[in-house]
Amino acid sequence: MNRFLYYITYALCFLLATLPFRLLYLFSDIVYFIIYYIVGYRKKLARKNLINSFPDKSQKEILAIEKAFYHHFCDYFFETIKLLNMSASRMKKHFIFKNEELIQYFLKQGKPVILLLGHFGNWEWVTSVTLWIKPNDDLVIGQIYRPLRNKISDKLFLRIRKSFHSVGFDKYNVYKDIVKMRKAGKNWLLGFMSDQKPSPNNPQIRVRFLNQDTPVLTGTEKIARHADAAVCYLDIKKTKRSFYEGKVKLVSENPAENQEFEITKKYMQLLEKTILRDPAGYLWTHNRWKYSKKITNYELRITE
Repeated sequence: MNRFLYYITYALCFLLATLPFRLLYLFSDIVYFIIYYIVGYRKKLARKNLINSFPDKSQKEILAIEKAFYHHFCDYFFETIKLLNMSASRMKKHFIFKNEELIQYFLKQGKPVILLLGHFGNWEWVTSVTLWIKPNDDLVIGQIYRPLRNKISDKLFLRIRKSFHSVGFDKYNVYKDIVKMRKAGKNWLLGFMSDQKPSPNNPQIRVRFLNQDTPVLTGTEKIARHADAAVCYLDIKKTKRSFYEGKVKLVSENPAENQEFEITKKYMQLLEKTILRDPAGYLWTHNRWKYSKKITNYELRITE
């Protein structure tokens, strides 16, 4: 039954993906109206996150960011589906990588690379890095993902993320996979999204992020030290609807030489700068601060 539902879902998504962007964005505008004004999908949580992150902003400013975020969030959904029917040449026009030569420099030295990014812009389109840095028999390019509870959605998103031959690595098995690649003599470039909330049992530190006490995962930094991988950050910028740029910035060339948690803290600082430049591009519906210390400045003061 699940297989049948998956193929039906995939077929519908593929049909959507064949539509031009102008029609997809028409659907996006309709969905935005439904989930924001009628359903109110996680609106209370998004508003809480925004108010706590920007305590100095007015009600009008918070509401403007909130609406712009939901617009972007709906665009993100249809843009992601579009990956099922995007040519390589068109993709390279819609998501431009800048300073990718930095990654190439480390890879040519035989050094693996960790590319850090956040839930900002359209992070699914980052898998198109394979169009700029070509994988081969000796180089694996992929991303770490957290399996979704819904098996159909999980299988569909894995299929979407492989559109340009990027490899998906289950976060629960990534240590073993990296060891296997090392034993096989393969170099690698892996994308890590380390801004999600850690479970209370996971190793973590706390930093000040967006004006809030924020628990942060430290596993990526440990992998970098263990694998002697260079660490870079992808600063994503949305230039206009359906167009993005991702600029590669160096975080650490030799993680073993950094102080403990220095890489993690620098990553969070860089991500914060990305968000402050364009707050609407961040994923505010995620319960990011669920396990943070109590924030007292939140109040539901906007009634719209």
